Amino acid sequence: MKIRNCLQNELYSALGDLRTDIGSNSGDPDLSKIAVEPPRDRSHGDWSSNAALVMAKMLQQPPRRLAEKLAALLRDSGIPHVESVEVAGPGFLNFHLSPTWLHEVLCDVVENDTDNYARHNKGNGRTVSVEFVSANPTGPLHAGHSRWAAYGDSLCRLFKRCGYNVVREFYVNDRGRQIELYAESLVARSRGENPPEDGYHGEYLIDWAKEMPADVDPEEWGLQRAHKNQKATLEKMNVAFDLWTSERELVARGAMDKTLTRLRNLGVVYESEGATWLQTSKYGDDIDRVLVRSNGDPTYFLPDIAYHHEKFSRCGIVIDILGADHHGYVGRMRAAMASFGYDPSCYEAIIGQNAILRRNNKEVRLSKRAGTMVLASQLIDEVGADVTRLTYLLQSIDTTQTIDIDLITTQSAENPVYYLQYAHARMRSLERKAADLNIERIPLAEADLSVLTHERELDILRSLAFLPDVILTAMGGRSPHRLTTWTCELASVFHRFWHDCPILHSDTTEDVRQARLWLVEATRIGLAISLDILGVTAPERL
Repeated sequence: MKIRNCLQNELYSALGDLRTDIGSNSGDPDLSKIAVEPPRDRSHGDWSSNAALVMAKMLQQPPRRLAEKLAALLRDSGIPHVESVEVAGPGFLNFHLSPTWLHEVLCDVVENDTDNYARHNKGNGRTVSVEFVSANPTGPLHAGHSRWAAYGDSLCRLFKRCGYNVVREFYVNDRGRQIELYAESLVARSRGENPPEDGYHGEYLIDWAKEMPADVDPEEWGLQRAHKNQKATLEKMNVAFDLWTSERELVARGAMDKTLTRLRNLGVVYESEGATWLQTSKYGDDIDRVLVRSNGDPTYFLPDIAYHHEKFSRCGIVIDILGADHHGYVGRMRAAMASFGYDPSCYEAIIGQNAILRRNNKEVRLSKRAGTMVLASQLIDEVGADVTRLTYLLQSIDTTQTIDIDLITTQSAENPVYYLQYAHARMRSLERKAADLNIERIPLAEADLSVLTHERELDILRSLAFLPDVILTAMGGRSPHRLTTWTCELASVFHRFWHDCPILHSDTTEDVRQARLWLVEATRIGLAISLDILGVTAPERL
């Protein structure tokens, strides 16, 4: 952000001058600890800094006295837009700015437009692999899976906005007893029988069994049918994957055997009690892990290691988005990757929590095997893909989320999704009404933005000013919900602006009208950027 960079640079310069004046011979200061950020209380100014508190000990000055010296230097430095610099509390520096800095923000938003505003090069083209959803191919996705879909896809979009090359991956766990039970359940349904007690009892199997030809391998056909259904549901949510990695295929082409051979050659594998073990405890895991059982069967861990080894061979950062029951998985996989020589800090596992659906004040259970579930496709059909995605992105993935289906289908201010989409619909309605009245925006360079002084107008611009920071923070914290929060706040300040600042009224002067038309356009750009990252379309009308 231009103004913050300017304030930081002037602070660093003033600190350098003070060090010279007081004869400080201390080492180089850690400038990274000096923050310049908006104060929580707007009455304290537009920006605030802890510079004096951070530097007081090094410069051997009382914090407040140092702050007063800094404020005096900064008042005389002629920083653009700064009207006053005040000292508060134990030594905070508070900057009060004129609205002109926000007028520059409007120009910055419009000139960069949706392609370049709030875009970063943090990743510098580095490749990151993000694996998410990865539901077993034994049936449709339920409404809980769609939380992982919304989160994972939006996280990928954040990475792309911040300059990373992103590979979206879905791991198809198509080996093991659960696949055998799934096929047995299909066959039982095709015969009009009940599935095995520990099989799959969902009603979807009845319909799928009717589709299954008599002369096919039920296991292969069933896997393809589940994959087709899951892919179609994800597409409804505007979620696509670059790679669908089949565990069967991975094992068939020898990746698992090659991985075991490589680990043996690295000297991190040993035999004990007839089993083959990996020395994960050597790399931070609590115990060593079995790779091959004493009966010769590989554990699930060995193909997983092979899969992650392949991911690391093509990506600098590997991220798995896992379910709430996978906490123990993280340490062992990080240790396994360290045994290959990969930097373990480049492996991340994000543990998500479950979503609880409620309808008519009752909880709806989500169980694929028991058959008591709301399908993701059903939820999307009922409330729409946009509402589904935004609802899941309202909260942090590491918190249990309760979704009231009755609420998210209402069109009222109590529904945050509707409130947000209504903001975009109002912008589009303004464009249509202006066209009907033959009112056009003049070129931005000819608009007088100095008339934008109403607090509602400035609130919008402040919100837009922080979008670049919000995107960078949301990416760094792996927290798309921060962007959702920002988007809802932008919608809120826009609705207040709409109520208090008329645009097309006959008593609105032309210079104010034109400036406000450009303000609405800047708001539309900011909203378009955030909605795109959230994977949501914006309605023209509601």
